[in-house]
Amino acid sequence: MAIFFLSLFGSPSIGMYSLVTERLAIVPQQLASGARKIREWLKVSTVETTIGGSVVVGALACGNSNGILLPHFVKPEELKKIKQGSNGINLTVMDTKKTAYGNMVLSNDKGAITDPRLNSKTVATISDTLGVEAVHGEIAGLPYIGSLALATNKGVLAHPLVKDAESQLLEDVLKVPVTPCTINCGIPYVATGLIGNTANVITGILTTGPEIFIIGQALDVVE
Repeated sequence: MAIFFLSLFGSPSIGMYSLVTERLAIVPQQLASGARKIREWLKVSTVETTIGGSVVVGALACGNSNGILLPHFVKPEELKKIKQGSNGINLTVMDTKKTAYGNMVLSNDKGAITDPRLNSKTVATISDTLGVEAVHGEIAGLPYIGSLALATNKGVLAHPLVKDAESQLLEDVLKVPVTPCTINCGIPYVATGLIGNTANVITGILTTGPEIFIIGQALDVVE
């Protein structure tokens, strides 16, 4: 187990450009070298595609080992590629005007927390696709929960101003401990600069030593 450093498109905001689960990573096809590193370091298969022609895959899609949620504007050829590379897990193209599901859903294989502005029908679809309980929640009083934390099956790394009640909800639903931290030298939007699973973690290249220490402890990737 280890923590690796990476930049994508010359940016430390690696979470914006990639979706990672226990078994799969989706990354833009423009990132051949980055895709290879993610595949090797996180021990996953990779699907190299854009979503709706956009490279911000991590902001637009979310998922876990059971399923993946995609925005309504995903192109047929992109959906076909994801289907071929996803080993038969649930794929749902969301029939809503909202598109940034990577920013609106925080999930692991044990549960999911959703942006409180999503209606009950959408939350039910999320729950069915991911195969876990899904409930509304916030972090630091903010609704775009998917960008504010990273959840694996070992732990959650969350915005440093996460409230006690919010942290308790995260632990109850995701069934792992929660640790507040920042990424990339003080950025509180943790998921923008961090990707990982139970195998390993990859962080943006600006992440500091103290942040690395907390990440390693929180996500249990310290040898």
